[in-house]
Amino acid sequence: MLLKREFWEHKGGFFWAPLVAGGILLLLTLMGVGAGEVLLRKVPDHATINVEGGSFQVNGLDLARLTEKISPNELREFGGAIDASLYMAATWPFVVLAFVVFFYCLGSLYDDRKDRSVLFWKSLPISDRDTVLSKVLSATLMAPVIAATAAILTVFGSMLIYSLVVLLHGGNPYTLLWVPASPLKVCAHLLASIPVYALWALPTVGWLMLCSSWAKSKPFLWALIIPIFAGIFVGWFDLMHAFDLDTAWFWKNIVARSLTSIVPGAWFDAANIGDISVDGPQAIHSVINLRTMYSVLLTPQLWIGAVAGAAMLYGAIRMRRWRDDG
Repeated sequence: MLLKREFWEHKGGFFWAPLVAGGILLLLTLMGVGAGEVLLRKVPDHATINVEGGSFQVNGLDLARLTEKISPNELREFGGAIDASLYMAATWPFVVLAFVVFFYCLGSLYDDRKDRSVLFWKSLPISDRDTVLSKVLSATLMAPVIAATAAILTVFGSMLIYSLVVLLHGGNPYTLLWVPASPLKVCAHLLASIPVYALWALPTVGWLMLCSSWAKSKPFLWALIIPIFAGIFVGWFDLMHAFDLDTAWFWKNIVARSLTSIVPGAWFDAANIGDISVDGPQAIHSVINLRTMYSVLLTPQLWIGAVAGAAMLYGAIRMRRWRDDG
């Protein structure tokens, strides 16, 4: 019931915002294709592009001939480029997710005190723990799942647009796009990243909800001012040298983790990418894969941050029990 409440009260941010972001990307892609077709028709008939084993005319762009001349290695490289474009397309709903989760957590425990609806919710047999945890699950699981779904729709929408372009130019979308590219792998990686995101985002979720439950007004300013001024204070007095740590460590592991951990993909800085064995567009699969993502689970940065986030969420639960006067 609490999760349904959060969804319906924030349906615009959780549901529509990622879908609209993906739709805008697809619309811009269609506009780019249209502009490209117009420019392509203006290229002189004698203009050609040379490839290994032959050449093809740009005007008209006979992709059937291109497919015949292209080597298997070049086709794999082309598939890597398509996958890279699919990851870029999928980032649009996830960028919106970062903003939605940030402001949702910031207002999650403050807004009901501001409009005094907290009095109604406290009259129900619902504990503060369940209320806060439902908001945490909404921010770390429900919202990312919806954003990932929107991203997957965007990925397949992009592939359909690419296929239409290939068909218009006499090519075979299955041979030129769907075989060398890996849209299913891209979508699987998007879904597999959700558990890592949920754990990595806990410091920011905990900090924002603690500010939301504590601040009497302007929780946004308090959430930003306290960690930023703490970083300035530490840098000004070089307090970190007493622990053999530099100021950059404090900004990266305290300030940034408390404010930006909800950004999808922020954990890649702590991931064990290892050696990239291939060059070119195909290298994207050496960077984004299950081993890279889940290697973060073995890092102390994730678990220390998760414990700190859980401690702040406990503080938010305790704070909500008496800070109910707005």
